[in-house]
Amino acid sequence: MKIVKAVGKFLGVAGDRSAPPPRYVALADGLTVVETHAEAWYVLSSSNTDLMSEAARDAEHDQASSALARILAGYECHLRILWSPLNAADYRAEAEELFTAGDYAAWADARVERLDGLALSQRQLLLGVRIQERSGQAQARSRSGVQDALGIRKTGIPQRELARLDALARRLGRQLETTPWRAKPAPVEVLAWMIAREQHRATSLPTPNSAGVISGAKLAALTRGRVIPYPDHVRVMDAQGEVAAWTSVLTMDSFPEEMESPGPGEWLRTVSEITYVPEYDEEGVDPDVQILPVNPEPSVRFKVLHRRDALKLTEETRKLAKEQGDSAAQHSAATPAADIIETEETMTQLARDMKREDVTLLEDHPRLVVSSDVSLEDLRSKIDAVTTHYGGLGIEVSVASEEQKELWLETLPGDKIRVPDLNHIRTVSALAGSWFWGGASVGDDTGPVIGYLTGSTPGLVRNDLTGGSQRGDATTTAFIGRSGRGKTTAMMMSLLDAAFRGSFVLALDFKGDMGGLVAAGRRFGLTAHLVETGSQFAGVADLFTLLTGESAERAQTEVPAQLGIALPQHLRMRGAETPIQSAVNEVIAAGDPAVWKVIEHLRQSSDELARETGEALYELAQTGLGAPFMGRPTGDAALMRPEPGIWVVQIPGISLPGPDDDREDWSVHQRLSVALVHSMLAFGISMAGRKDLRGLRKAIAVPEVHVLTATREGSSFLQYIARVGRALQTALVIDTQDPESLAKLTGLIEQITTMFGFQLTTAEQQDALAALLDLPVGEHTRALIQAIGVDYDQEIRHGHAIMRDRRFQSATVQFDVPSVELLELLSTTPKVDSGTEGTSLTKEPQGVGV
Repeated sequence: MKIVKAVGKFLGVAGDRSAPPPRYVALADGLTVVETHAEAWYVLSSSNTDLMSEAARDAEHDQASSALARILAGYECHLRILWSPLNAADYRAEAEELFTAGDYAAWADARVERLDGLALSQRQLLLGVRIQERSGQAQARSRSGVQDALGIRKTGIPQRELARLDALARRLGRQLETTPWRAKPAPVEVLAWMIAREQHRATSLPTPNSAGVISGAKLAALTRGRVIPYPDHVRVMDAQGEVAAWTSVLTMDSFPEEMESPGPGEWLRTVSEITYVPEYDEEGVDPDVQILPVNPEPSVRFKVLHRRDALKLTEETRKLAKEQGDSAAQHSAATPAADIIETEETMTQLARDMKREDVTLLEDHPRLVVSSDVSLEDLRSKIDAVTTHYGGLGIEVSVASEEQKELWLETLPGDKIRVPDLNHIRTVSALAGSWFWGGASVGDDTGPVIGYLTGSTPGLVRNDLTGGSQRGDATTTAFIGRSGRGKTTAMMMSLLDAAFRGSFVLALDFKGDMGGLVAAGRRFGLTAHLVETGSQFAGVADLFTLLTGESAERAQTEVPAQLGIALPQHLRMRGAETPIQSAVNEVIAAGDPAVWKVIEHLRQSSDELARETGEALYELAQTGLGAPFMGRPTGDAALMRPEPGIWVVQIPGISLPGPDDDREDWSVHQRLSVALVHSMLAFGISMAGRKDLRGLRKAIAVPEVHVLTATREGSSFLQYIARVGRALQTALVIDTQDPESLAKLTGLIEQITTMFGFQLTTAEQQDALAALLDLPVGEHTRALIQAIGVDYDQEIRHGHAIMRDRRFQSATVQFDVPSVELLELLSTTPKVDSGTEGTSLTKEPQGVGV
């Protein structure tokens, strides 16, 4: 037998090329069992490396190298990087659990339709480890051959053996959980999909039995199909005998001696970056679609050598190089070749490193599977793109001629190395440096979809504004960046998602451009109101009306404080606060209190100071800023209520004094501005703190937050809501153009769980944003923040941002509005105002969004 193997190796036909395809016996969670052996399969998590600092990258690379050397030494492993199409319809099913308010089905349908149009692929990382041999290959072949001939071959597996294999797989899985890959046993459904997808059949996957196992006829159906080999590809046939796909396996023949990471060394991560320009022959193809991803699927079988074996191999190579050098020195040249000397020195250094550090060698067999369901010409265009891409990295890739069948079988889970000639010996750090698990990953695991990743790997981005309380986490979200880059639109999209989750949403619109939030909410059946300043909105911010329930007692002190703010300075100096408090007490005692009644009570008082105070406040109540909090209601405006829905309070044109301005110097406009904002802040605190509303999701949004942070009262309000938000189930959402000022509010910054950084152009602001995003402060990050708001043609790119999630991971994301109609409704241009839809937005629409 040894002579036959030696002859086969000499002729270039070594390996089990003629072995039959793997015969699957059973699939279970984390297990693939074939006749000859069993493999444990794990799903690996992606790591967010695109914006990772150099120190963090080095640390994670060392952890991965150590995991390969310690945990997987001696195991035969199979790494697969696969691409699955996004099933957008799943989001419609998620909507039933995510949303409860309005016409959420239509809201989810709009997102599903958009996701179908994007056609994003999802990367799947799977690692198979051969954990046990079941029998010798010769015995298995002879037994299966005889049983097949007699028609009695068994396809099941004893429950006792399955339990033993499950224990082995889980024991290894517990070790792999602690690695940067955060491995978890692959669900049986994922394993069934991985096997069935190679046949390109559009049939539904089998369901496991009550024990969670797929076996017998169900398992046989997964591999039912026909593959026809050609010299440079294989053709997968469908049930009708037509070609379903053209597939070619590429081999990676040579690598540079040294590869840098980040850079060309990340040869497994970069597969997601390979694109090509397809040749469209059909009419009606969208001309804007010019570049498409190739999505080659690496299949890397590898075995990590034990330290002892690796040292032995290194020593043998060193000795061989030394012998060659000695032989060369004895000839006329008298000087060994430079590469012989270098090899000897390299092996000596490598042996030293393996003895000192957690380093060993591995043998790997990298393959690239390229497929097309369009045509053979399309497949060849993809192959050209792959070879060109890797050629630019110094890696030689070629189509394995005349061995396509063997290499295609080799990529199947449960198979073996059939073509051992095309192998490489490298250190574990070299495979770790390929960063097969690297790329872009950010956002929540569940929750509303807000957009998609724009980094080196595709994927959806999810974020739930109101999810912090359920996780026991902070609840503040910040949108930071210059004007006109999509901050406010992105915020409104997130607030709509929160409203569909049954939340009370209060937006303090100091700029006056969020009226579209109300229009969009009504379009999709949400309760939504727009409150503006002006006499027609008299009484909508009356603290007696806003502070209800257990907060009603606060009105007895909050109303005098508010009226004292609005009061002219000379009346305050004369002690007008005393008659105001007396009038408030008497109005409360009479029942059905209101601020306008307090003013009338003062006007009718026999006390001269009280009458002067009442007259002064009455005149101020006729102004656009005074009417909302102390004017007499006309009955036309909708009063703010503590119930699920959207409330946008537009207060454009207010002028708040700075924290260092003396109160005596405040103008009338400033006094009324502070008093009006006082109503909103008191209402926000009341809503957050009421015990009877603890079960209600709440979101308080403050665009242009610098308007509030400029005042002591505003800063205190923001920090209070941020600190108690988790306990009170209240999310705080802020928007600012000034990260430097925001960074000074330590109490607020500490509570930010999610942050979106848009474009900024000055170095000082860019450095402040980089620190908030937990990115390295420097020229590279400044360039990134500068470029985030422009497209390739240097035109403005709206909604593009750097997201830092609750896990302190950062990646570039694109906020996505599902439809043109919604984008127009949410427009923040001046044309969107209270005249939207031709009527006042404070009145219920007729037949809209149902």
